[in-house]
Amino acid sequence: MRKDLPEVGDLVVVTIKEVKGFGANVKLEEYPGKEGFIHIAEVATGWVKHIRDYLREGQKTVCKVLNVDTGRGYVDLSLKRVNEHQKREKISGWKNEQKAEKLLEIVASQLKISVENAEKEFAEELREQYGTLYDAFEDASASEDWLPESNDKWKETFKKVAKENVVLPYIKIGGYVEAYSLAPNGVELLKEVLTAAMQENVEIQYAGAPRYRLTVTDKDYKSAEDVLKKAVQNILDLSKKKGVIAEFVRK
Repeated sequence: MRKDLPEVGDLVVVTIKEVKGFGANVKLEEYPGKEGFIHIAEVATGWVKHIRDYLREGQKTVCKVLNVDTGRGYVDLSLKRVNEHQKREKISGWKNEQKAEKLLEIVASQLKISVENAEKEFAEELREQYGTLYDAFEDASASEDWLPESNDKWKETFKKVAKENVVLPYIKIGGYVEAYSLAPNGVELLKEVLTAAMQENVEIQYAGAPRYRLTVTDKDYKSAEDVLKKAVQNILDLSKKKGVIAEFVRK
């Protein structure tokens, strides 16, 4: 179930409605009909002489929730307690959820049911399972055997819409393996050592002796870092056993 109001500590996307001398009234984009207020003391670090140097009507930004008045449905917010990285991440997630809502409309239309029924039948459960509806669409787009335990009629339509509309945001990280062997069968040993790193999303290319470019392609940095760490460790462990001199240099 989606919440009617955010909780203290949440990051929220807002649109500035009215800028006053002592603060700004805002609309909470993720909570229809709900509003909030940014006091001038929470606009920026240090003394704010002219609030309009920081805020303007119609501007979209990200704030942190300081207090929630459930009775009035009103929220006190801070702009200065959100860093640029948090702002980018939140805006990106919000835009993805907007796209997910549009895709849900397409799924509902193809199933010939209302969006409200789609929410009740599967969208709410997917949000609980994945955290966001867009994450569910991403997984459906990436997986050939998505939700194998489910035989519900909406599943194939959901997956079809996902594959037609969601472009997966793959990232690449890597570096260079510098490896050599003075043994008579050194070439074979090098091949064996480098093969230890091979996985579905790992690529190794010759970059001029004794260097080999190692690249990991994955959907997010955390997953890519985990794969890269494992691949490099496999190379170093086998190199030690085979008497191959190997070192990894991060690119």
